[in-house]
Order: sequence, then structure tokens, then C-alpha cells
Amino acid sequence: MRIAALYKVEDAIRGHDPDHRRAIRQELSRPLVDEFFDWLKAQAARVSRKSDLGEAMVYMLKRQDGFRLFLGDGRVDMDSSLVENAIRSPAMNRRNALFAGHDEGGRNWARFASLIGTCKMNGVEPYAYLRDLFTRLAQGHLDKDIDALMPWATASSAYPSS
Repeated sequence: MRIAALYKVEDAIRGHDPDHRRAIRQELSRPLVDEFFDWLKAQAARVSRKSDLGEAMVYMLKRQDGFRLFLGDGRVDMDSSLVENAIRSPAMNRRNALFAGHDEGGRNWARFASLIGTCKMNGVEPYAYLRDLFTRLAQGHLDKDIDALMPWATASSAYPSS
């Protein structure tokens, strides 16, 4: 029930601007997360740390800062499900990565899949975005302005999805 309540909040704020998402998370999600970790800590004290369940609880408790990241940043999703679902299409499935040729090919495939998924999540047409991105890079776009090239910084009207 605790995790379901967090997802309910996320469903309600999906698509809103980052400042709004952060404010709602501070008000509604932070108390739920605090309560969850208090409960988890109490349960972990009752279970042997050497059991599979105990190890899983200790693992989660040690990584709670990473889990809490979404609370303070409205741009961060609570989990990676949206990205994973966005890149899981017939044209780009996991099998493609298995036949990348070598490790660097697999890493490059993952980078492009992630970038294309991010475009889709932000309402940006991937082909038009990538064409413009590569053009800007070839024309000497400055490294210090790299944030301006990210899909979420690109107005969706510039490369609208079909």
C-alpha cells in the first residue's frame, strides 16, 4: 500500500512542470517515503541480516538516498519504467543489444535508445531532433552549453511527435 500511494501521486503529477512536481512530492510523497523507511528499518531489526529478506532490506536501507532523489528534483522520475517502456519497441528491443558486435557497440546502442526514449517522453520527434543535434555539434556547439541540446530543453513545437 505504501508504494501504491507513491505511484498514485506520480500518476497525478505526470506531465506537470518540474517545480510543481517537486512541490507536490515534498507535500505528499516525502511523508510516505519517510514512513516507509521507518517501517523498513523496524522490520529489518526483526529479521536476520544473513537471510535473503534481511539482505534485501539492508540493501534498500543503504540506498535510500538514491531512492529519495526524485523527492527533491521534479525532473527525476521515481523509477525508470517510463524510459524502459519507451525504448522497448519492435525496432529496438533487447535482442538488438545482444548483437551489437562488441561492448562499445552495445554501449552506443544503449545511449541512442535512451536518447530516443527521452525524446519520446518529452514529445520530441527523434529523427528531427537527432538531425538538428548532429548539425549543431558539427557546427561547433560549445561544450559549456550542452544542456541546451537535451531533448527536455528543446521546445516540443520544434520537433513535435507525430
